[in-house]
Amino acid sequence: MPRGYAGNYLEVDLSKENTRETSFDEATLEAYFGGRGLAAKILLDKLGKNWAEVDPLGPENVLTVLTGPMTGIYPGTRVCCSGKSPLSNSIVGSTVSSEFASELRFSGFDGLIIKGKANSPVYILVTDEGCELRDASHVWGMLGEETLKTLNAEVVNELESRKPKSGRLREPGLLYIGPAGENLVRTAAIISKLGHAAGYGGYGAVMGSKNLKAIAVKGRGPMPDVAAPETVKILLREVQRRLARTQTRIRFWGTAYGGYSIGAERSAEPIRNWQEEWHDEKRFGVPYFSTRFWVKRSCSDFNCIIGCMKLSCIKTGKWKGDITDTPDYELQAYLGTNFGIFAPEACIHLSSLIDNLGHSGINGANTMGFAAELYQRGILKKEDLGFELKWGDADAFDKLARLIAERKKVGNVLAEGTYRAAKKISEIKDVDVTPYAVHVKGIEVGAHGTRSGLDKNPISYAASTQGGDHMSTVRDGYNDMLIVFYDSSVNCWFCRDDLIWDFARAITGWEINKHKWCTDQGQRILTVEQATLLMGGPDVFWDPDKDFDNPPRFYEPLPTGPHKGKTTNKDLVERLKKGYYEAVGWDERGVPTTETLAKLGLKELEPTMKKMRK
Repeated sequence: MPRGYAGNYLEVDLSKENTRETSFDEATLEAYFGGRGLAAKILLDKLGKNWAEVDPLGPENVLTVLTGPMTGIYPGTRVCCSGKSPLSNSIVGSTVSSEFASELRFSGFDGLIIKGKANSPVYILVTDEGCELRDASHVWGMLGEETLKTLNAEVVNELESRKPKSGRLREPGLLYIGPAGENLVRTAAIISKLGHAAGYGGYGAVMGSKNLKAIAVKGRGPMPDVAAPETVKILLREVQRRLARTQTRIRFWGTAYGGYSIGAERSAEPIRNWQEEWHDEKRFGVPYFSTRFWVKRSCSDFNCIIGCMKLSCIKTGKWKGDITDTPDYELQAYLGTNFGIFAPEACIHLSSLIDNLGHSGINGANTMGFAAELYQRGILKKEDLGFELKWGDADAFDKLARLIAERKKVGNVLAEGTYRAAKKISEIKDVDVTPYAVHVKGIEVGAHGTRSGLDKNPISYAASTQGGDHMSTVRDGYNDMLIVFYDSSVNCWFCRDDLIWDFARAITGWEINKHKWCTDQGQRILTVEQATLLMGGPDVFWDPDKDFDNPPRFYEPLPTGPHKGKTTNKDLVERLKKGYYEAVGWDERGVPTTETLAKLGLKELEPTMKKMRK
């Protein structure tokens, strides 16, 4: 077994109520590395032959929860959740920070591979002794905070009773879903702690479809051995020193500094469902959040020196007691400016509510903004919702979030995500509402616009295998594959440093560097993801000639602000896409070439890809 790995993975069959340990050979681990990469390999092997027929919300789908060889050793510990996405019908690698990943490594496992569907609600408990399924009927239907408190206490009490002389345990690492996931809302997230989320991909709905409420893990062992322990120690000290010096803004403010600056300075923030992207609302700046609501300035997860997450609490008024993270920039934007809301306390309340319901604060809120614009335009009516939905009304958006989580009234349609809801509402109302749907390949876009030219690259979403994912940074082949590396290693992008490659060699003993990754492992992972995107199904198949593009709204001129009139250049997008596709070994439409598939050892994909080439 190569260094950096425990070497053990848990395969859980919920239908048969059994678990077993499995492993992967060294060649596979080196070729796919871990996290996002290994998920692509597992899903292609298990589902690839029938990919287009597999229902992402059916028992045949596979949910992976994986670490990488550097997880918990290199700063910025995360875990990667993946499967066939109920939004894009392809593979999305969605990562979340918390102690879950380190506890999994301490227990002697590198990840879980979950299939089937339990007969009744369950949660998975992983310890040094292995894995067991436990009844979760008592927490099914609970909001997030209540679920967290209940299972933390239950697991600690259970494990202490088994080993009463081992001392008091800290709470386990926990991944869980809220009512949105239980009710198969396609944009539902997998939540950790109170406000951390694997939001992209809709994997909260996948857990719900399997009657899986949570995964709890508690380990007592060490991290896996590394190839060069002394080198790792030296590199760790140096990377920590560099991050402390270079990431000062993120350390002090988190990403919350963007709630004002990305709108006011870059004209790239969603406002009223992207009808605008500029504002100069200084009361929405991070000092208003920090001085009035922050109760903890650093909420670092395991082995993180940055501590970008802060903790906010509303201390008075009708929302007294609401607690959440900063909110970070994405939630400030999507649960604030996107709703026409510029009051910090309203944004904090909605952030707390969204986490408790188990929505994705980006994807779910994108759908809610889409619904609000339809109400603004008179397409959705009060009778569709049961209340008025006006911009800036936090109470109305509170009701809408609950309506979607419970799949009531038009919330049942909106629970399908922005793309599918737009299609359905267009049929119901006999008017084309798809121009107001801001998504790419079924994935709602992150809170970063392309029109001003000061934030996202014009093809960041259009060419990405993960569609609207806000971490998509497509500019050239190298840049995008670096994100894939951090998602596979599995570590936080904010902890990026050039020494990461030295770290990778010192941990694994493999000869790995930036160039090799971008022309071998990274290219292989992206190509598998692109192939599954093209295979699609069963309800949606993407056409690369028209669907691999920005949302229509991103081609409308900006209506306000210093960059008024600017927009995304369609001709430039097409040129850049073709250049990117060529760099990663795909044809000009984005279909992997015969030569690329052969080079990367993916010949099994050739028959399907051949049918898609012109």
